[in-house]
Amino acid sequence: MGIFRQVGELLLFSIPTIICLLVVWGAYRVLVYNKLKKILAERHARTEGAVEQAKAAIASAEERTAEYEKKLREARAQIYAAQESARNRMIEQRSDALAEARRQAEKMIKDARATLDQDIAAAKAGLQKQAETLADQIVQSVLRPATAVGGQ
Repeated sequence: MGIFRQVGELLLFSIPTIICLLVVWGAYRVLVYNKLKKILAERHARTEGAVEQAKAAIASAEERTAEYEKKLREARAQIYAAQESARNRMIEQRSDALAEARRQAEKMIKDARATLDQDIAAAKAGLQKQAETLADQIVQSVLRPATAVGGQ
């Protein structure tokens, strides 16, 4: 029975320690644990808020990026359209210049042919006169000796 008695005494002497531990535990709960729990909840809320803000910022950045890329595509399309328009204008101007050059060349050819035809007509007329003159000279030279031979 000595052991039971010693255990009883031990329990009796441990009651003040148990009471002190309960007081310390209660003070911890009141002074530290509740405030710590409150601070941790606030930190968690701030962290979640920051995460939500970060997600919103990322979504906004993606939206702006998409809008920027859309505007960039539109600007490129406008540049390509302007280049195509300028190229078409240059082709049209080149075609107009070529058509004008052809018209001028045809006019020059027509004028040259007309001048050539006039020169040919003038040459033919000149040749005709010369032929008549030569024919007269030949006739005279043929007839003269005959008249000179017949008159002698």
